[in-house]
Amino acid sequence: MANHKSALKRIRQTQSRRLRNRYYAKTARNAVRRVRKMTNKAEAQEALVKITKMLDKLAAKKTISKNKASNLKSKLAKHVNQLAA
Repeated sequence: MANHKSALKRIRQTQSRRLRNRYYAKTARNAVRRVRKMTNKAEAQEALVKITKMLDKLAAKKTISKNKASNLKSKLAKHVNQLAA
């Protein structure tokens, strides 16, 4: 167990950050799943703009890596472009 006040505080901070990061990463995963299930191109394009913004924010805060965000955005854009109008 931690012996210093600063170490105890660091443990609390890490725990709260971990939970926050887990929540936002899970939210992003669910949003990606929703876009992949979409069949309407107009709806999917609207959702793609929102999820792109979400992924960029998560990458900027280092919740997910920038490469993972780029890969997800690329694959989702490809999926949306292949949808029939």
